[in-house]
Amino acid sequence: MKKFLSLLFVSVLGGVLTLSAYKIYFEPGALITTTESPQEQTSYFPTNYKNSSSLNISDAPNFVEAAEKTVHAVVHVKNTAVVSAPTTMEDFFYGRRSQQAQVGTGSGVIINKDGYIITNNHVIAGAKELSITTNDNKIYKATLIGTDPKTDIALLKIEANEDLPFMTFGDSDNVRIGEWVLAVGNPFNLTSTVTAGIISAKSRDLTGQNNQSFIQTDAAVNPGNSGGALVDTNGDLVGINTAISSQTGSYIGYSFAVPSNIARKVVEDIMEFGNVQNGILGVSGISLNGKAAEELKVSLTEGFYVGAVEAKSGAEKAGIQNGDIITRIDNVKISKFADLTGYMNTKRPDDVVNVIVLRNNSEITFPVTLSKYEILSAEFLDIEVKNISEDIKKQYNIEYGVLVIKSDNRWLYQKIGLNKGYIITDINDVEIHSIDEISALKKKYGDSFDKQLEKISIINRRGQKQSFIFR
Repeated sequence: MKKFLSLLFVSVLGGVLTLSAYKIYFEPGALITTTESPQEQTSYFPTNYKNSSSLNISDAPNFVEAAEKTVHAVVHVKNTAVVSAPTTMEDFFYGRRSQQAQVGTGSGVIINKDGYIITNNHVIAGAKELSITTNDNKIYKATLIGTDPKTDIALLKIEANEDLPFMTFGDSDNVRIGEWVLAVGNPFNLTSTVTAGIISAKSRDLTGQNNQSFIQTDAAVNPGNSGGALVDTNGDLVGINTAISSQTGSYIGYSFAVPSNIARKVVEDIMEFGNVQNGILGVSGISLNGKAAEELKVSLTEGFYVGAVEAKSGAEKAGIQNGDIITRIDNVKISKFADLTGYMNTKRPDDVVNVIVLRNNSEITFPVTLSKYEILSAEFLDIEVKNISEDIKKQYNIEYGVLVIKSDNRWLYQKIGLNKGYIITDINDVEIHSIDEISALKKKYGDSFDKQLEKISIINRRGQKQSFIFR
């Protein structure tokens, strides 16, 4: 009996459990309650899942056409110079100095069918003999037509019996950061070599003196590439490869080229005038950045702040004033001084440029006729001087004088320490109010100016006034 009751209890309990499970999990309307831990809200970022163009073979950059158009226009330049050889005991005994030939190499670009070649000034500096090797291994003697050390550009010419392949100038003002370019050169005495990269930056100044405006690229450029071509994907010349930034002297990712618009203007000037014609705007000041904008209490952090306007310059005649901020010249944006100098290096005296300035929160456009450099400075006794600004007059509490901006006169440097930054106030008891007085003295004394120098009064860079008598 007990066994029967136990079986009955187990059967009833199993039935209850089965019916309960059915009610909970399978019958419609059943409710299941769960408890979840709170979770942080997910952040979403805009994402584009389209196929990258780099994965599409048809969209990948193709440099074959550009390379084929340019390699035959790039040449090898060999510079043979004569330098002093190390002094031997025999040389010392006989009191002589031995000389030896020194060979330097670089690249060059043929720019017309008649054999004109553009290269770097540093490639041919000191040359006694120049030779050119073309991409088909023909060798020519080259003639130096002219140079411009300021932009590091030189112009050569070779005579050939046939029309030579040449490269067409492109517009370097229109190249954009991120654009593909090729560096074509003749490094290591190889035939023309091509490397590819992109435009990394524009208007680079490596010296900090605001007189350079390079195109920066990451195309591999080595020392033998100096004077070679930087070309766009159309095969047009947009720069002359000039420098690399490297602690080892070899390529590590940064190279620099003179923009083609500057290079073209330099060689055109050399061919037409025999020297480079520089057009001067006639302003000085500083490039704006966050710190400068705060100190000057202006809202812009880009542009060129005009601190002084040169007397008689095109800028003064047009109406540009101290405190104006130059933001654009023609269609070129001016973010810093290198932008301004780079564009001015493509212009000549009497060219007219439209200068857009910000004044009292309003944009004003001034058509400016560029001046000749000679109206802003004068040279005498291997010294170059310019008129002093009103700010300098206030700083030193003077009414007149001219500022020395360059001095190659070693005698005056040794005698009185005369150097860049000094102010000359009197020469032979004549007050020097401007460079006009310097020109008058040059006219008076002629070639014997140095022999007629009896007294000079200066203000050194510490503001000390001094006078020196030489006779």
